[in-house]
Amino acid sequence: MSDIETLEREILEKVGAAADEAALEAVRVGALGKKGSVSDLLKTLGTMAPDERRTRGAAINAAKERVEGAIGARRDVLKKAALEARLTRETEDVTLPVRPGPLAAGRIHPISQVVDEITAIFADMGFAVAEGPDIETDYYNFTALNFPADHPAREMHDTFFFEPKADGSRLLLRTHTSPVQIRTMESQKPPIRVVIPGRTYRCDSDATHTPMFHQVEGLVIDRHSHFGHLKWVLEEFLKAFFEVDEVKTRFRPSFFPFTEPSMEVDVGCRRSGGEIRIGEGDDWLEILGCGMVHPNVIRAGGLDPDEYQGFAWGMGIDRIAMLKYGMPDLRAFFDADVRWLKHYGFRPLDLPTLFGGLSG
Repeated sequence: MSDIETLEREILEKVGAAADEAALEAVRVGALGKKGSVSDLLKTLGTMAPDERRTRGAAINAAKERVEGAIGARRDVLKKAALEARLTRETEDVTLPVRPGPLAAGRIHPISQVVDEITAIFADMGFAVAEGPDIETDYYNFTALNFPADHPAREMHDTFFFEPKADGSRLLLRTHTSPVQIRTMESQKPPIRVVIPGRTYRCDSDATHTPMFHQVEGLVIDRHSHFGHLKWVLEEFLKAFFEVDEVKTRFRPSFFPFTEPSMEVDVGCRRSGGEIRIGEGDDWLEILGCGMVHPNVIRAGGLDPDEYQGFAWGMGIDRIAMLKYGMPDLRAFFDADVRWLKHYGFRPLDLPTLFGGLSG
C-alpha cells in the first residue's frame, strides 16, 4: 500500500470517528488545511520529474477529493443528528397556555401614570413642562425664593446637604421643585405657563412621608394674571384629575416665603370609613398650597415686578395619587414589590387623555 493510500485510510478513519461538527472540522484542517497532511503531499510535487509529478499528482488529488467527499457526507450526518437532538431537547407542549407578553404583563408605576395625567390636564390649558436638576445650590433652593438667612428649612434636620466646598458653600438635594421657577424665569421671556413635576428630598419618613418624594408645581408669569385666574386653574385641574363634575374649594390664608398673599387650598370631600371621595359631602381636605408670586422672587428671576406678576401652586404627586387610587401607605410606592405594582400599576398602553379618560 502506497503512502498516499495509507494516509487516506487514516484520514477516513478519523472522519468516521468524529463525534460532532467541531471534531470533524479539526480533522478537515489537519488534512486539507494550509499545513495539513494532504497539503504537505501536494507541496512535494514541485521537486519531482514531469512524469512522476503527473502520476503522483493525480493520485494525491483523487485521494483529496475522496477525503472532501467523506467529510461532506459526515458533516451532513452530524448536522442531522444535532438537529434531531435539539428538537428532542427543546420540545414544547403546545397544549400549555400562551404566556402573556410584556404589553399584558408589564405595569406602569402609579407615580409615572399620575405625572402623565397631570401634564395631560395642564397641557390642555396651554402649560408646558419644565424641569431642573435634583442637586441644587443654596441660592436657587432658598435665597432666590425669598427664604430668610435664618429660616428653619435651611437647617440640616430638614435638608440633605453635601460636604462643604473649599469656599464654604454647600450643594444640596432640592427640598422642593420651586428652584425651577427661578431657572425658568431666567431662561424664558413672559408670558410663562409651566408645570414642574419632579423628585424632591427632605429628612422625613413615615406612612405619609418619605425622604424622597415627588412634587408638581405650576407657574404663571405675565402682565395681567390675578388670583381669580389661579382659582379657576386649580378648580379645573381638580375636576379633571379626580374625574368629577364639580368640586368645592376653600382658600385659607397661609405663609410661604415665595408667595404673597399665600393660601392653603382645601377641597370638598366625603369621608366614609377609610375612604375619601373628592367632590362629594361636606367635609374638607387640604390638598395644596398656592399664592401670588412674591415680587422678590420675580426680581430674582431677572424680571421687573413692577411690570410682571403671576401665581404659583404646588402639591405632592404621591399624596394625590394615594387619594385618587386608594393607596394607604406612601412607603409602598418605593418598596419595588411586584405584587403591589401588579395591583396598582397601569397597563403600558393606558395612556391618559382628557377625551379618552385619565385613569384608563
